[in-house]
Amino acid sequence: MNILFETSPDGELYIQWLLSGLVWTLTLALSAAFFSFCLGVLVGITRNSRNKPMAIAGRAYVQVFRNIPLIVQMFLWYFVLPELLPVAWGDAIKQLAQPWGSFWPALICLSLYSSSRVAEQVKAGLAALPVGQREACEALGLTTFQRYKKVLIPQTLRIIIPTLTSEAMGVFKNTSVALTIGLVELTAQAQQINEFTYKTFQAFSAATVCYILLALSVYTVMTLIERRMHVPGLTPVHQLNVKKG
Repeated sequence: MNILFETSPDGELYIQWLLSGLVWTLTLALSAAFFSFCLGVLVGITRNSRNKPMAIAGRAYVQVFRNIPLIVQMFLWYFVLPELLPVAWGDAIKQLAQPWGSFWPALICLSLYSSSRVAEQVKAGLAALPVGQREACEALGLTTFQRYKKVLIPQTLRIIIPTLTSEAMGVFKNTSVALTIGLVELTAQAQQINEFTYKTFQAFSAATVCYILLALSVYTVMTLIERRMHVPGLTPVHQLNVKKG
């Protein structure tokens, strides 16, 4: 890893390049994780709605954004969207200074793509709750908003924390696709180091270590949240069987 402490053509150390890419990866991943979680919960609720038009709209959203390859969506938001908007708006988007000109399309793309996956997890979590939960809410006279806010969603989120952990890790990995539209994140910086030094193994090994540390950090944080939010009686049956075994 001595390459990281060599001087680059612009006078900086290569490790500074890598750290700069890591900062953009973190910024993009954390922002996308926040927006995809909020949007995913809302879409997940519509997927579970008894209102047929809402359920159809939620299903269409999931099918579109989950099934189109991420890289294709990235190109659509970056290259195609400015051409579809009014000329003044399109020109304004094209003239955004880098790295923000690449960051915002990447953020929109990752948020929508990941939210479609979170929505399905929320839908599954809601379906896993006993029917009596809804009936009790109705008996108490709670409105639909109150049912989801105070009873259904808090329990659902506790149930799906393990799958949300996997999705959070996926967001960090998917940020690497943003290099295709010019965002110089972690993988792009490793690629640049490789191009200047021809030391492929060292450059991408350093990036790999960074991704592993990010994944371990996400896993640790989500495990702590899961333990903190655990409610007796909500442990999935398969986990109980594993513990007994």
